[in-house]
Amino acid sequence: MIREYLTCREMVELVTEYLEGAMPPRERAIFEAHLAVCPGCTAYFEQMRATIRMTGHLTEESIEPEARDTLLDVFRNWKRARAGNS
Repeated sequence: MIREYLTCREMVELVTEYLEGAMPPRERAIFEAHLAVCPGCTAYFEQMRATIRMTGHLTEESIEPEARDTLLDVFRNWKRARAGNS
């Protein structure tokens, strides 16, 4: 169950759920309240939203295999680095 506030780490973990519209109304309000007071999370959120908007029309076939592999490597390295900082 979500508290009445979110930490920045929790916000990052929930951003996809929020952007997909899958978050219950109460939790959505708490998420939005965090964005209203946290410039760092607001910037992260806007970057995620812009990335989704820009890449949302791409299909797997429209990306060169080398570019796809590079993107996946970058994502996996980022995810490992984040897990190591937990």
